[in-house]
Order: sequence, then structure tokens, then C-alpha cells
Amino acid sequence: MSTTATQRRAAFRRRIMARNAMLMPGVFNALSARVVEDAGFEALYLTGAGVSNMSLGLPDLGFIGLHDVAEHTARVRDVVELPMIVDADTGFGNALNVRQTVRTLERSGADAIQLEDQAMPKKCGHFSGKQVVATEEMVNRIKAAVDARDDDNVQIIARTDAAAVHGIDHAIERAHRFAEAGADILFIEATESLEDIRRLPALFKTPQLINIVIGGKTPTLDRDELEQLGYAVVLYANAALQSAVCGMQRALPRLLKNGRLDEDPQLVASFSERQRLVKKALFDDLETRYSDHGK
Repeated sequence: MSTTATQRRAAFRRRIMARNAMLMPGVFNALSARVVEDAGFEALYLTGAGVSNMSLGLPDLGFIGLHDVAEHTARVRDVVELPMIVDADTGFGNALNVRQTVRTLERSGADAIQLEDQAMPKKCGHFSGKQVVATEEMVNRIKAAVDARDDDNVQIIARTDAAAVHGIDHAIERAHRFAEAGADILFIEATESLEDIRRLPALFKTPQLINIVIGGKTPTLDRDELEQLGYAVVLYANAALQSAVCGMQRALPRLLKNGRLDEDPQLVASFSERQRLVKKALFDDLETRYSDHGK
């Protein structure tokens, strides 16, 4: 484990403990991660829904596995230095599977790993028809995750979807159990009332994450208000995904209609901007260094 990773994770843990509503976009591949870093955000979130939607063209219904998530984690880590939360869904099985999931994703570059208490097949937190496992089963998953990490600064995020199944009070009870089991961050998914959003942070000593899904079930509040309430992370898990889809749906019909598409900054990134984002100049320099001309 490199010193750089250790320092990054320790700094990220301290940043989470500050509880000042860090805005965090979701990413779905390496280039979207580069865009998030370039925009100036402090951290990013590798979204399972985004990987499912953008890589497989499928809904967030548990179609991806550990190999998919680990591969995307490694690709993102290779191109950005930002702290990264990785969405590991249910951990892909029982407590033993969770142990392997945490070990694999930590090696791939995750700085925090999110696990949820849904039963398989899991669903997007803002879909209907979710089911959750017994509280004790999720507690054991969390214990396995905590024990599996090599670096104690790799944070374990415990998400519960129980509010949609058993009500918000039961979800709160679960979250307390998850904190007792060692979870570093709590995530009560799909909170549907402003009253509940405003009361949750005061109920726990453990930092909390709130997920704003554009068009989803959770009401949207400004980051400043969420900071005053005491949330640690304000996640926009699919903002980049939805904006990317919107951009394609604007530009491509124009191409089909007109038979051509020029460098209109309202529709497409320029050729030079694309090369800047993928750091082509760096590879030009490397090519020169390692060629006969560079001797």
C-alpha cells in the first residue's frame, strides 16, 4: 500500500468527519471521472447504476458483479487522484463475499466502499418493489467489511433501503445497528420527506450521506442547508450520467437532421478540449522521451 494512498484516505476521512456537506458527483467511467476532477470537485463516487446504464445499457437491477466494479475502479484510479467512494451494491453475496469484495476494491483503488442491505436481485434505491435482508445479516456484512480492509482509513458506508419497505423509523433503528457494527458513514436511501431529511443528522454520531437523485424520491435541498443540518456528503450519483445522455440526445439528432455537425460549443466539446481531458500532450512528451529522437 503506497504512502500516497494512505495519505489520501486519511485526509478523506478527516474531510468526512468535518460534516460540511461535501458535494460529490457520481462517475461511470474513467473519462467522466477526469471531467469531475477537472471541474474542481473534492471527491467522486463510482456509481453502480452508472456502470449498469452506460456500460451495459441496462437498468440498475443487479446485473453487474464484482469484476465489473473492480475493473471500473482500477480504471478510474489510474486517471484521477481524487478520493473515490465505490458503490459495491450488496457486496455480491453473504459476509464471506463481502470480505472478498472489500479486499478486491481496496486493492483496485477505492477509498470508501458502500454496501447496502437489499436482497438480491437489488434495485435502484428510487425504484419500487425493493426488499431488504434481515438486520442481523447486514450487520454481519458490515463486520466482515470492517475486518477485511488492510487500511483502517478505507471507510465503510452502510446504506439501508429499509425506509421503503418497513418505514423510516425502522430504517433509523437499522442505521444505529450499522454504526455499532463499525460503519464509518451512514446512508438512509430514498428519504421522501423534508421533515425526515432535516431530523436525521441529529440522530447519529456517525457522519451521514444523502443521495439526491434528479427526478427521484428524495426532495432537493441546497448544499448550504444540508451543511447546516450536518450532512457529511451530498451525493449526486447520476448527475454526470444524465447530463451526458442529454448532451448526446441534443447533438446527434442535429447531425441526423442536417447531415453535418460542427464544433458548436453548445452541442459538442471541441477536438482540442477532448485531447486536453485525456492528456494527449503528456503522451506526446513520453513518445518523444522514449524514441530515438529523445536520446
